[in-house]
Order: sequence, then structure tokens, then C-alpha cells
Amino acid sequence: MARLPRLSLPGFPQHIIQRGNNRQVIATSVADYQTLLALIDENARKFSVAIHAYVLMDNHFHLLATPETAEGMPQMMQAVGRRYVRYFNDSQGRSGTLWEGRYRSTVIQPEPYLLACMSYIDLNPVRHGLVAQARDYPWSSHGHYAGLRVDRLVTPHPLFWTLGNTPFAREAVYAERVQGGVAADRQLALTQSTLSGWALGDAAFVADLQTRTERRVSRMSAGRPPGEPNSKK
Repeated sequence: MARLPRLSLPGFPQHIIQRGNNRQVIATSVADYQTLLALIDENARKFSVAIHAYVLMDNHFHLLATPETAEGMPQMMQAVGRRYVRYFNDSQGRSGTLWEGRYRSTVIQPEPYLLACMSYIDLNPVRHGLVAQARDYPWSSHGHYAGLRVDRLVTPHPLFWTLGNTPFAREAVYAERVQGGVAADRQLALTQSTLSGWALGDAAFVADLQTRTERRVSRMSAGRPPGEPNSKK
């Protein structure tokens, strides 16, 4: 069965996961992390993609981002992927593939999932036992939202601004959210929706998305009677 095209709609936030092939290492040094971040920054600007949150791990990375155009996200990811593979292969004296096929992604409903997704991304190094607290990990956007540094790659989503009237208030509320963790069911939903490519949101959100694209957005797309064949491969 042919794979569904990625769900990429302009103006809607997407959660992206890109893994190393067979979970192999994709970054081994500070220079590797810096190069990958620089490529994401360069191509996010080039293809008009706003990066709301990110985390770079040694064998995968996550992004939370909103493209201005339907093609912006795939164009950005293709450019980052190709150039980073060339850099990494040259620096490691290796050849061949680095990524686990296509990156995984889906559209998520801003409320209630976007801030939860940010926390989920920030806590990835904690879940993997690399640091005790999200603020201790240098290769994520958490430092920007915690007020530890200014990260030029990050463009906060409008929902973040609703957390408080001042930078200090927003930082405190967000830090408390991250400290409180992400509920297991929400964490599972964020992971599964991204790996499957089905939109994550309530029925009204999913139904609205379906009016904007011919690509199915859920296993039982809104408005399609059960058993009706899908004309799009």
C-alpha cells in the first residue's frame, strides 16, 4: 500500500520527529549539535517556518514548528537532512544513509496540545536520563523559555504569550508546567499521532482540517462514511 503524503498545512503547528537509521547516533560532538542547529535555523528562515520548540538528542531530534506554506516544512527538512548528512559523513569518514527514512510529523491542535508538546520536547533529555532537569540540557529550546538565554532560532507560538503579562511571569508559569510533567496519555497521544501521521485534536478540529485538504487526516476522516474507499493514494 502506498504511503500517505505528509500532512502539512500552512498556519498549523506540526510536531516532527527525525531519527537516526536503526537509532544510530547522529551527533557525537558539540560541533555536530551546533552544525545541525545552524542548518535548522538557516533553512527555517529560508522556507518561512517558525520553530517554536526543539530538542537535539544523540540519535534523533524533535521540532515543533509552523510553516507559512504547505511546502515549507518538507523543503526545510529536505535541505537540513541532505546537508547535515554530507557534513556528518565527511566529519566521521563514513558513507551511506544516516536517517531512518522519512521524518515523521503531523498537525496538532494548539489548544490543548501545543504547550504539552513543548513540555514533552523539553523533557526528552530527562526521560532519557541525560539530565535531572530540562534546564540543564544545552541542546533544546527550554533555556530560551526559562529565561536562561536568548535563542534566535525560537519563535514563540501565540499561546505561549497567554501564560503571563511579563517575561518573568511567562517563564515562571512555563517552568512550572514543565516541572509538572506531561500526563502519560497525552505523551502517548503526541508520540503516536506523530509516528502515524494522523492529526491530533478534537473532532471539530479534525473535521475542519479535512475541509482544507484531500489527504485523509485521521483513520476515520470526518465526513467520510465507513467503508468508503479513499481515492488518494
